[in-house]
Amino acid sequence: MPLPPAPTQRATLLSSKSPTVPRLNSTAEQSVSLTIGHVDDLPLAVLDQKGRTQTTKTPGSKSKGSKSAAFDSASKKRRSPKGPAKLFVLDTNVLMHDPMSLFRFEEHDVFLPMIVLEELDNHKKGTTEVARNARQASRSLDALAAHGNPDISDGLALDALGHQEATGKLYFQTAPLVLSQPLSLPPGKADNQILGVVRALLENQADRDVVLVSKDINMRVKARALGLQAEDYQNDKALEDGDMLYSGALALPSDFWIRHGKSIESWQQGSHTFYRIAGPLVPQLLINQFVFSEIPGEPPLYARVTEIRGKTAVLRTLKDHTHQKNAIWGVTARNREQNFAMNLLTDPEVDFVTLTGTAGTGKTLMALAAGLTQVLDDRRYTEIIMTRATVSVGDDIGFLPGTEEEKMGPWMGALDDNLEFLAKGDAGGAGEWGRAATNELIKSRIKIKSMNFMRGRTFLNKFVIIDEAQNLTPKQMKTLITRAGPGTKIVCMGNLAQIDTPYLTEGSSGLTYAVDRFKGWVHGGHITLARGERSRLADFASEVL
Repeated sequence: MPLPPAPTQRATLLSSKSPTVPRLNSTAEQSVSLTIGHVDDLPLAVLDQKGRTQTTKTPGSKSKGSKSAAFDSASKKRRSPKGPAKLFVLDTNVLMHDPMSLFRFEEHDVFLPMIVLEELDNHKKGTTEVARNARQASRSLDALAAHGNPDISDGLALDALGHQEATGKLYFQTAPLVLSQPLSLPPGKADNQILGVVRALLENQADRDVVLVSKDINMRVKARALGLQAEDYQNDKALEDGDMLYSGALALPSDFWIRHGKSIESWQQGSHTFYRIAGPLVPQLLINQFVFSEIPGEPPLYARVTEIRGKTAVLRTLKDHTHQKNAIWGVTARNREQNFAMNLLTDPEVDFVTLTGTAGTGKTLMALAAGLTQVLDDRRYTEIIMTRATVSVGDDIGFLPGTEEEKMGPWMGALDDNLEFLAKGDAGGAGEWGRAATNELIKSRIKIKSMNFMRGRTFLNKFVIIDEAQNLTPKQMKTLITRAGPGTKIVCMGNLAQIDTPYLTEGSSGLTYAVDRFKGWVHGGHITLARGERSRLADFASEVL
């Protein structure tokens, strides 16, 4: 059968000004309960009071009954390799948790119910972190509205403020919705209104995924019970799994010398030996990462990566702080990880050190010993500044009298305990007067500061110790680290298994955030301390409790 002849003229595109939506009379306009608007000059669905979808046909379009063709067409136009763009409905707590969350959804679109704007307005007063985030989110929404189209129902481009990774659009609820909820859910509650909006959008846009994003666990449970998609806001987490956190050390394979022995270059410089290696191990290495080899019958190797250039890396052997001749303020390393930590703490080229580990691994003791040595003996820094997050394990004891340091006194029990040990070891044979003089000298060089007054400060040539850093948020961690001036070294310590802040987890802690972002920096280092050295009781309790 012969094929039909080819068309003689090419099809012409419809003008954007073509009347695709009929004019509604006044009675019909009053009956309309939702008009979402237009996306890319495509006709959108209109819901009547009964929840039925009214669509207007254009040449080449197909009616899908109760399904909306508007957002379906728009999603096809923005189709990515992973499928059509989703529509994320944000809960208020997401914006108050991270005011930049609007720009974290890449090519997907964001929808804000009107009740979310009402809740933002109710929480914007005050000086708390939540109030500041609510005000920042409101300012972002105002800036997007000012840079967007005059007709806000068409959607606002999320990349209008310079966030190029956000290629989707922001939609507001510009008209009332017909909310259908189970009778068991009170209609006046804000969470239930948001759930009703998600259900209405899902019915209107059946060909597109509508997902509720909320930090409220119960909100997500209710959404799933109603058959709605709900997800937690994960962008605030540096890692999904705490076990994937960068440890700072890497065990060399048992056949390392056999596979790399012929291509290794070595040379001596001072008291250190350098090795230049090449091979499949190099892509796994990071600057200032420790490598070790402990093969029975062979001398052990402990080194640190000091240079990565192309397919080669340079390893430098470490100073052995397990020997008494290399003790720091009378303190020697008792295991491999403590030796790694002491090398970082005493290296003047390393400006930022993070130490993680369970209770009793010696984090505070080593940091104080390294600080005292470099302040009093080497005169590298002028003084030690120590601070910590004032988060109670149990009920708060209320307001404390006295100066700033006196108020911080109850939180600094770990400092006093370690100073007592260090002073005793340094002036053990000097008698009572000698120990008292040493204690006064040490305390004169240690300043205890509160984090509440850190904003705007600059530390010059200081050795800063941030204890219990696992209780800090990423924003608080950034505030503290950016206080560092020329010649300042910052040491962050914490135990990610003992987070006392109720809204933080191992993945969202500021300490995890700092470890993940600073790994591989030439002037930063991290080590995870594995073995506890406090006592056999403390070690056993850390394992079984």
